[in-house]
Amino acid sequence: MEKLISSKNNIQSIPESYVLPPDTRPGNLVVPFSHNIPVVNLGGKRIHDHATMVQQIMKASQEFGFFQNSFKLPVEDKAELYSEDRNQSCRLYASIDYDNENVHYWRDCLKQKCHLLEENTQFWPKKPTQYQY
Repeated sequence: MEKLISSKNNIQSIPESYVLPPDTRPGNLVVPFSHNIPVVNLGGKRIHDHATMVQQIMKASQEFGFFQNSFKLPVEDKAELYSEDRNQSCRLYASIDYDNENVHYWRDCLKQKCHLLEENTQFWPKKPTQYQY
């Protein structure tokens, strides 16, 4: 759990273990900038309609391939999802191989299987309650 970025408080600067060495940085690669990365707050009060939330997730996944989630759940709720076991059907993790990486990626990920839906929803997070199908 201590590896999750969303569990760290009061970060004043980027920890050295998250800084790519200059020779491995992308250099002058031009990456299109977007102000419109979809954010889906699964625990927000603004989304009262489950169907609307599902549509937002589907649209973000189809158009961007991902969406930014809210990781502000209490630590004990995140602890239930956290796993370093790559075989878990649903898991919250910080990096692919955190303990063996020289540089870590600044991310927390929630991975869950969706296909076949009826076989996998039982492994999905129970909180926030709006998340359940």
